[in-house]
Amino acid sequence: MCATCGCSGKVGPELATLPLDDHEHPHDHHHRHHHPHEHGHSHGDGHDHRHEHSHDVGAMDSTATRTVKLEQEILAKNRLLAERNRGWLEGREVFAVNLMSSPGAGKTALLERTVRELEKDVAVSVIEGDQETRLDADRIRATGARVLQINTGTGCHLDAQMLGVALHQLAPPIGSLLFVENVGNLVCPALFDLGEGARVVIASTTEGEDKPLKYPHMFRAADLIVLNKVDLLAHLEFSVERFTTHVRSVNPSAKVFQVSAIRGDGLPAWYQWLSARDPGRRLTR
Repeated sequence: MCATCGCSGKVGPELATLPLDDHEHPHDHHHRHHHPHEHGHSHGDGHDHRHEHSHDVGAMDSTATRTVKLEQEILAKNRLLAERNRGWLEGREVFAVNLMSSPGAGKTALLERTVRELEKDVAVSVIEGDQETRLDADRIRATGARVLQINTGTGCHLDAQMLGVALHQLAPPIGSLLFVENVGNLVCPALFDLGEGARVVIASTTEGEDKPLKYPHMFRAADLIVLNKVDLLAHLEFSVERFTTHVRSVNPSAKVFQVSAIRGDGLPAWYQWLSARDPGRRLTR
């Protein structure tokens, strides 16, 4: 059980078993709530009304302290493992992009098209994160990219330990591009550094323009915001201007690209952004 977000689960990757001992923590749940506070007072009816409400305040404070400490330990351990992943990736000149979004925003569709259009320039590998199934991994495999699936069970995010094990299983080539498609969720993935080179949040015109305000931590953590499904704007009540304003209110430095993964709108800017960060300098777009 992860005390930070409350998720739990057993990871079942496609190529090998990825252990999840980072989510196994002994929880001591001794919450003592006695109710002996005596309030002996008479209401003039001949009855002595005594209400006993004794709370073990020390135990409650101790539990809260343990919870905070546990969260700090989980995130501290994750940061350490993330730095190891970062060093591993940088040493091999592998540029890793952590793709995050809510379910249905179009991560996999954008990834499919990106892989197909960049494969002539650079080797591309993909790590897929989902709670269940290999459906997205099968879609990516059809593009010809090397792919590994991580199934998190009831877990709502990938973490640095999962990625570290997956990197050794997948072994992306030196000077290559690696995409990590995180579990569809706009909350917990923002908390867990994987050791990636960049974080990209994919939003969709079908989700509403207020997402940056409702999920500020996710948008604040992003290096780039990709607004997908702009081909549907004519059919939606969605203001790109208001969406961009909301993004700027939580992350003034983030760029916003408008794209359509299906129609191809705006994708050259997306490819140029990747090219500028490609450590192997193999992307020519």
